[in-house]
Amino acid sequence: MIVDGHSPEAIAQAVRALAAGELVGIPTETVYGLAADAANEQAVAKIFSIKARPSDHPLIVHVPAAAAAAQFASQVPAFAQKLIAAFWPGPLTLILPRRPDRAAAAAGGQASIGLRCPAHPVAHALLLACARADPPIAGIAAPSANKFGRVSPTTAQHVQSEFGDSLLILDGGPCQVGIESTIVDCTRGVPVLLRPGVLTMQELAAACGQALRLPGELAGAAQSAPRASGTLESHYAPRALVRLMDADSLRTALRVLGADAPRIGVYARTALRSASKRVIARRMPEEASGAARELFGVLRELDDEGVQLIWVETPPPDPAWDGVRDRLQRASVR
Repeated sequence: MIVDGHSPEAIAQAVRALAAGELVGIPTETVYGLAADAANEQAVAKIFSIKARPSDHPLIVHVPAAAAAAQFASQVPAFAQKLIAAFWPGPLTLILPRRPDRAAAAAGGQASIGLRCPAHPVAHALLLACARADPPIAGIAAPSANKFGRVSPTTAQHVQSEFGDSLLILDGGPCQVGIESTIVDCTRGVPVLLRPGVLTMQELAAACGQALRLPGELAGAAQSAPRASGTLESHYAPRALVRLMDADSLRTALRVLGADAPRIGVYARTALRSASKRVIARRMPEEASGAARELFGVLRELDDEGVQLIWVETPPPDPAWDGVRDRLQRASVR
């Protein structure tokens, strides 16, 4: 059931549902989430079950303010505090040491936990209302509201198409960022970028005062790296096969296929022509932020058109495109 997320009555209804151990679809500025009380292990288990998500693949816990991080994190390093000051509320998740008595199920059983303070007004209003509830709900575990590994939802209708009418969904409009949050690991003494997003490494480094490292650059990285949401090699995949190609390869492929081309989708910044009416072309925005905002929606649209293949022009090497490139590369792995 989709309700107006800006309505105080809808927010109150969602708080009651969460307090009762139910799941709720919620908007954030990145993508829509499937929310549960992070402290309710039975409710968190429902998330893993309905998404068909491995129980050791951790969830991100959303909190209403920076001060609430102490409810879940046993320590917040100085560089992490700087990142919080610069980017919360916003599309940044920090992996922090977890308090042993908090949110073990949401953390996938590991000693760290992912925390984020979303900027979307509906999510923020819901989190504040949860904090004021009796008893209070300190944080909401909310991975993307889709089946595990599939394309993330950026509208309330996307969530409804995944889980049906029985799920309460707060409609906050289309997501303004469109891809999931940047994830920075803050458990290893230095900031480590686990998942790129719309925040670039340069922006993050400027805010925290030191260069970010990449996974694998630290000694013993494979053993010490925490698991984090959305970092599997294959993820964000539509039903159709996704292939990344440069503009010249796309032109050549479309010319070779000619009028007998199979039903395929093309998503490219370059203007391309095909002799076949079975090719469904969508123009990719020139700006990375625009491409991020519409990426998952376009992939879902092309899936709904019944294409078997989606050919995507490879994003530019500019750091602003790192988040979009990451999602497309994971979507193309089968």
